[in-house]
Amino acid sequence: MSTHLLTGATSGIGAALARALHDRGDHLVLVVRNDGRAAQLSERYPGATTLVGDLERPESLAASIGERMPARLDSLLHVAGVVDLGSVAELSARLWRQTLAVNLEAPAELTRLALPALRAASGRVVFVNSGAGLAASPRWSAYAASKFGLRALADALRAEEQASGVRVTSVFPGRTATPMQQKVHEQEGADYTDDEWIRPESVVTAVLTALDLPRDADLTDVRVRPGR
Repeated sequence: MSTHLLTGATSGIGAALARALHDRGDHLVLVVRNDGRAAQLSERYPGATTLVGDLERPESLAASIGERMPARLDSLLHVAGVVDLGSVAELSARLWRQTLAVNLEAPAELTRLALPALRAASGRVVFVNSGAGLAASPRWSAYAASKFGLRALADALRAEEQASGVRVTSVFPGRTATPMQQKVHEQEGADYTDDEWIRPESVVTAVLTALDLPRDADLTDVRVRPGR
């Protein structure tokens, strides 16, 4: 049985990924925001382990979950994220801090804490990035900056951990039918329809392909774009 540490399992791509891994009998270790979320996910995924940690406060993660990290991890899956649109002239320092903390600093700290377990299993780190991690558009500065940084984190980590057997994949989905996408449409003042965008399960297929790839090959960067 493989063991996977996952953020963002409450909705969207993270929920679809947790469901797929649980359905095939893998063990989930889920990082959640509070005890209420922990109870919900424990009921949804019997046998899963929950770790309560605040991704908005990356400096607190070592104390809250560091000692509960499994001895071996087959994968660390960074899916959680936040987005707030606005021009550089509009975005406050508070929103910049929150975006960078959740989307970049927390993945860096979780990766640091999980590396001994990943090295023990020759595991894989998957960063679910975004098309915004490849090109920045107007009003997307904070989110894109966090995702550009996440791409840099993945590239540096891949080079650093090659000798240890830890592999690193960045997945860059286009617009995906999730609650986050619905929020983006609200901020853009646009109507939202699920069937216009990539299904979360399609992004999950890309992630599972990376997880299941034989060791004679590697997937480093995967772009997932709408098929129509």
